[in-house]
Amino acid sequence: MSNWSGISALFGSEEGIGATIKAKIKSTVAAVRSSPRGVGVVFVALVLLVAVISTQWIDGEFLLSNNAIDVSTRDQSQSHIKHSPPRPPPTPINFTCPSNTSIKPTCSKRITPTSPPSPSSSSCPEYFRYIYEDLRPWNATGITEAMVESARRFATFRLVVVDGRAYVEKYTGAFQTRDVFSLWGIAQLLNRYPGRVPDVDLMFSCGDFPIVYPRNYQDSPPPPIFHYNKDHVTLDILFPDWSFWGWVEVNIRSWENVTEEIKKGSERVKWKDREPYAYWKGNPKVAQIREELLKCNATNTSDWNARLYDQNWLHAVISGFKGTNLADQCAHRYKIYVEGCSWSVSQKYILACDSPVLLITTPFLEFWSRGLMPGQHYWPIPRQHMCDPIKFAVDWGNSHPKEAQEIGRKGSSFIQEEVSMDYVYQYMLQLLTEYAKLLRYKPVIPKNATELCSESMACQAGRNEKAFMIDSMVRFVADSEPCTMPPPFDRKELEEIAHEKDKFVKQVEMWEHGQRD
Repeated sequence: MSNWSGISALFGSEEGIGATIKAKIKSTVAAVRSSPRGVGVVFVALVLLVAVISTQWIDGEFLLSNNAIDVSTRDQSQSHIKHSPPRPPPTPINFTCPSNTSIKPTCSKRITPTSPPSPSSSSCPEYFRYIYEDLRPWNATGITEAMVESARRFATFRLVVVDGRAYVEKYTGAFQTRDVFSLWGIAQLLNRYPGRVPDVDLMFSCGDFPIVYPRNYQDSPPPPIFHYNKDHVTLDILFPDWSFWGWVEVNIRSWENVTEEIKKGSERVKWKDREPYAYWKGNPKVAQIREELLKCNATNTSDWNARLYDQNWLHAVISGFKGTNLADQCAHRYKIYVEGCSWSVSQKYILACDSPVLLITTPFLEFWSRGLMPGQHYWPIPRQHMCDPIKFAVDWGNSHPKEAQEIGRKGSSFIQEEVSMDYVYQYMLQLLTEYAKLLRYKPVIPKNATELCSESMACQAGRNEKAFMIDSMVRFVADSEPCTMPPPFDRKELEEIAHEKDKFVKQVEMWEHGQRD
């Protein structure tokens, strides 16, 4: 019985307590006089009565009918409690476009937060430590202006930040709107952390393949180039890709909105009630490995537990993207990830479902994917002869539902929580901060550069692009310091991580061989 239930048993309902207190006190005293054996029980009742009066009614500013309790005593008794002053509301971020479209929009003054940010209360996710690894090639030499200039031949654009304002010099076009939304993301970073982004000068590539191979720079420092992906050999500096702010051409909204939609979509059907197969849908024409994957589809004679579909984006555009909603693609117990032309931005969407991901081994890495562990966040599938391993993985998961669901849950939690948009911005800030420490010169605004800001981009964008920009726009200045950077990896830690990954892959291979034998 709860405290309140015990009191109600003695005094009646909550509504009748105030009206019957005096009567109960009188009856309690009478009970003491007439029944000495009940003194203990009655004493407990009196104690409870006093406790109720001193807490419930004094805190609620309730007064007895004879006004015997002075509410001012409550204020005196709590005068020693120190209350932190309420923090002012977060600083909103707004911009307006000129009503006359012939007038070129100008960038507004730098945002000034209404109050200093509160201290950081958390350490950055573990994968932030790879920032130090990406920048390690320049630890000894630093980064000179000549080094940055040497990366020009690889770059889509040059980004310079001076005194908290950004400037861009474009060199080549990019596929679709990769460059546009990468730059939009940088503009949002400056709004979210005004005055916090240091002076930087960098080259950025929006291409598919990693660029900087160390074998080409044995006698000189490699050129620093920011990029979406790399492998275990190349020295590209990883940065979030454009799709975190939306992919206009395939109608995929910003990451913040998509994750919420996928989360709701995954809740529609319980895992045990989903189709007991592995699902993949995509464009197979961009990579040979995807064509090989399609051979694992069910036939009249064989079933490898895979349900694979060709996504024709031209037809999708014509049909108004019918059947392409990512939130509707959590209906199978397992999802498959396979690389595209190099890496594929689809990996984060596939992991966001709480279905365990069968990840076909890939050499390509994104900034966050280095934090994934096989057996914990996904199930590894070899690149060669993948059909039998896919069938085994699904059979294993269906016969070990608890373990399979745990892999799906951890993979989904990792991508939705540790790669939230908030952490994406913090990763960008921490990376640029560490990069700036290596510069051996003061960045200056390039002669042919234009200023980069929300106004200069959104006000002149086409209808669809502008809608996606508004959808992904930062609404408020960060009201707390970014997460605290963990220390760099040492060689032993990296070796242990590689060993743990390899250990589970070999374990799966043993299970598969054991089944075949």
